[in-house]
Amino acid sequence: MARKLRLEYAGAIYHVMNRGDRQEPIFEDASDRERFLGALAEACVKTGWQVHAYCLMGNHFHLVMETPQANLVAGMQWFLST
Repeated sequence: MARKLRLEYAGAIYHVMNRGDRQEPIFEDASDRERFLGALAEACVKTGWQVHAYCLMGNHFHLVMETPQANLVAGMQWFLST
């Protein structure tokens, strides 16, 4: 069953999280985490997002972010495919 569409609106604050498939690691080392943060910074420049907090775990991550424009889904599609 597909999940419900995410409501998007300008100025929204979201808690976003993503896990590796079958709870497999998505970060192997500090270098992976640095590349992830670099891509996140690039996504913020492209979308105008403001990240208020983040937590990088071995097999998942959490972000608390604000979207000045209603562009979370489009931005996450770019970010997660980068």
